Amino acid sequence: MSKPEDIRLLALLGLRLKGFADADAVAETVGADEDEISSALESAESIGLVSFNEARAVYMLEPVTGRAEGEGLLAAQLDELGARDTVSQAYQAFLELNGVMLQLCTDWQVREIEGAQTLNHHTDASYDATVIARLVELDAELASVLDVLTSALDRYHPYQPRFHNALTQLQAGELDYFTKPLIPSYHTVWFELHEDLLATLGIDRAMEGNT
Repeated sequence: MSKPEDIRLLALLGLRLKGFADADAVAETVGADEDEISSALESAESIGLVSFNEARAVYMLEPVTGRAEGEGLLAAQLDELGARDTVSQAYQAFLELNGVMLQLCTDWQVREIEGAQTLNHHTDASYDATVIARLVELDAELASVLDVLTSALDRYHPYQPRFHNALTQLQAGELDYFTKPLIPSYHTVWFELHEDLLATLGIDRAMEGNT
């Protein structure tokens, strides 16, 4: 069984990444045991770190207490393992790729036809294949960043198979797995990794460009 503080860290982090979710979704996101995550979320609710919406049967992170507790646990883990510099370097490498990813998402959703911008209705298989091929190239570069992160913190291991699954689904013709929200699309997992890095390093997303 994992240490309670480690499971609480994963439960709060997973909930931050998802926004709202049940224990199963949180556990799947962070690669942890569902029963342990469920217990950690119930405990966190009892002390005001998360709330539970009975109508939707989902947990939500309390924006002040839960967020602060989660960031404190993440910071303590970095210091305990001496991993701050490594994660900071990986974050900077990730940022260099982030602009490429944003452009890819734009090109997937909008394209230029005869000089005019129009929605990509995915009727041109050749065009879509070109964008997917660029994503494959980006994925190879991202793998190096993930290698650095997993060498520093074991909890980054779930990201690689999640990215791989999204890319595999996309290449198999499941086009939603590029950018569709609320499913584990490539963009969804990318956004969660970005948020994970911000939370881990204590960086405000709104201030990111000024750091």
